[in-house]
Amino acid sequence: MTSPAHADPAHATAASPGFSSLGLAGPLVAAAAQAGWQQPTGVQAAVLPLALQGRDGVAVAPTGSGKTGAFLLPLLQRLLAEPDLPAERPRVLRALVLAPTRELAAQIHGQALQLAEAAVPGLKSVLAVGGLSINPQLMALRGGAHLLVATPGRLLDLIEHRALRLDGVQGLVLDEADRLLDLGFADALGRLLPLLPAHRQTWLFSATLPEPVQALAGQWLRDPHWLQLALPAPDAADAAQAQPAPVPAITQRAIVVDSARRTPLLRQLVHSQAWPRVLVFVATQYASEHVADKLQRAGLKAAALHGQLSSGRRRQALADLQAGRLQVLVATDLAARGLHIDGLAAVVNHDLPRSAVDYTHRIGRTGRAGAQGVAVSFVLADAPGSELHFRLIEKRQQLRVPREQLPGFEPTQALPPVAADPAGGVKGRRKSKKDKLREAAALAAAPSRGRR
Repeated sequence: MTSPAHADPAHATAASPGFSSLGLAGPLVAAAAQAGWQQPTGVQAAVLPLALQGRDGVAVAPTGSGKTGAFLLPLLQRLLAEPDLPAERPRVLRALVLAPTRELAAQIHGQALQLAEAAVPGLKSVLAVGGLSINPQLMALRGGAHLLVATPGRLLDLIEHRALRLDGVQGLVLDEADRLLDLGFADALGRLLPLLPAHRQTWLFSATLPEPVQALAGQWLRDPHWLQLALPAPDAADAAQAQPAPVPAITQRAIVVDSARRTPLLRQLVHSQAWPRVLVFVATQYASEHVADKLQRAGLKAAALHGQLSSGRRRQALADLQAGRLQVLVATDLAARGLHIDGLAAVVNHDLPRSAVDYTHRIGRTGRAGAQGVAVSFVLADAPGSELHFRLIEKRQQLRVPREQLPGFEPTQALPPVAADPAGGVKGRRKSKKDKLREAAALAAAPSRGRR
């Protein structure tokens, strides 16, 4: 894999006169401005010149750094260059975006529609996600589509119904590529790969770069560029080209508290800090409902968000938080990836995440696009593994967050002493089933790395 020198993306916004200097067509420059993107972000400035040249690549950048614009604008420019697009019948699917969750897919599709309406006349874009009836999506694909934003499982369903073909795809994007490799997605991706044309442009986007994503790049990309705006590159040659990125403006706090006092402490923080919108992460569906119910009974406008809710209720919860009809959304890690909520003042880890990667994604929901944010984690004094768990998260992120105790919520016992875990795992010494499956997938893909 090669990674030629490129401009420092951390300074792209200040040094570049705008999107037009990156090769973006006039109608899309205007559409970007209409969407509120007056200047390219670091990841956009790094990706656009390469993507517009037709190169494959992997872009690793912090959450909230503008990755959606970085892949939508080149895809739309490719479609804009098709002179017969408005009159084409049947329409040929030329651009495909895969996302791990229906919420993220819907957010991407909405942004694509906004940009295309202003810049690409005649473009037909379709959203295809699971958890909804397939019939309206089959109807939407009658006559074809130019752009499809989909979750992998639903895309396979549509292919089995002969609603579309992938042999005309020219531009492919895998957003949140690390999550796409989670249990349940690796098999779907393996089934999709042979259906795609060999000669296409492919980009992978993620906020983290675990080994399985590097293996995925070897299978799906041709001689890719590796653009690293925050994290270590996959090898020494790429590391020499890695560029820094602006650190999200997130203040991190760790508050020591007894397990039973977490929800009252959360309630106190919401009131005392006057957070207009706060996203609270818990470990399970039950905890999501339980904590939200306690907050509601205490007079807060709160709701739960988890994977067992219908698509309509999930969309409504996010819309209510965005519109200010909710103050607190209590969610599982369903909400940890890709979602953008304007003005999200704070993220609270009521339950600590399973891994440092999940921690990065969770807290990345706040402090986006230069805004200030705060991330609060509850470290449990009466759970011996909690302090060790958070220390390992700190170690993986190379940071140290001072422990706090708040008046009225002091723990009844001191934090127990902990020893380093020689296995280095965040949950403990044993690897989870999911971790083992990820490693097996990476090993299986290793011989295929390199050019297709």
